[in-house]
Amino acid sequence: MPEPVALPTTRHLLAAAAPGAVTTRSGAAECLHHAAGAAVLVGGEGSVRLLAALGDPSLPVLPRSSLKPLHAVALLGLGVDLPEDELALVCASHSGEPAHLDGVRRLLARSGLSPDDLENTPDLPLDPEAGARARSERGPTRLAQNCSGNHAGMLAGAVAAGWPPPGYTAVDHPVQRAIAATVGRLADGVGDEAAVDGCGAPAFVTSLDGLAAAFARLAAAGDGTPEARVRDAVVGNPWLVGGTARRVTRMMESLPGLLVKDGADGVVAAGWRRPDGSGVGVAVKVLDGGDRGRGVCLGEGLRTAGVPVRSDAPGFSDDVLGHGRPVGEVLALPWRVVGDARGA
Repeated sequence: MPEPVALPTTRHLLAAAAPGAVTTRSGAAECLHHAAGAAVLVGGEGSVRLLAALGDPSLPVLPRSSLKPLHAVALLGLGVDLPEDELALVCASHSGEPAHLDGVRRLLARSGLSPDDLENTPDLPLDPEAGARARSERGPTRLAQNCSGNHAGMLAGAVAAGWPPPGYTAVDHPVQRAIAATVGRLADGVGDEAAVDGCGAPAFVTSLDGLAAAFARLAAAGDGTPEARVRDAVVGNPWLVGGTARRVTRMMESLPGLLVKDGADGVVAAGWRRPDGSGVGVAVKVLDGGDRGRGVCLGEGLRTAGVPVRSDAPGFSDDVLGHGRPVGEVLALPWRVVGDARGA
């Protein structure tokens, strides 16, 4: 059994920091974005090999919503059975657009539940148009908050397993214990302690290379397994996982077959299935928690690991605007190559 992963500290962040991206404006280097990253290969026999790193790849992190696909694997293991679109919403940090909310309502109704059973934090939709409409009509709600699909899945897990749904967000609720066990199995360890996420659910801790390994395992999973069902749901429904103009949606649309899930405060992870059936996983933490630099850092990690991501692909690039027109860009800095991504 892997050693428990410690909650991250300031010392961990300082030791892990490496320049990951630079922002340019009119020819000037304006900002330097520090990050940590890990790119790993999981072979068919389950072996894990580090391919490339940015800073310290073993950094303990709070992956936040990037763990949602792992949550979904755990919930399938409890007996939850959902169509692909609703399973994608369990993995989503959705924008709260009407089709997202309709899907969450269907997911809840399938277990005999309603939005009143949700325990996540009320909020407005992330989508600007939907958010403006909700602000004028009804204000923040649990249904509109971006994690409502994930919470609906947790409720479905409690119902499927015969556990009481109320209190499902408590770290000692059996649903959360099942999620922690699955995260630990797929990510080669999970912390004994958990933080509280923005939505109110437990925020489990993993190492950055463990998070990358988990996404590699999802990518390499054999057909019919819970991991493969979750992978196919996310890859097949990029809009449901994010929404209109969202970075995570644009990333998956730019390279069909790529599995990507973002998390709050600068985390993002991706998985790619290679022709030989092995899986590549890449995880990034932008250390100041910002979004700028996240796309280019992930793209550089994927390319270093042999995944065919274009540097100018939507979601993996950012224009810097001046007076409404592009005057600069965010540029990725090189990762440290550890293994041969093509021959491994």
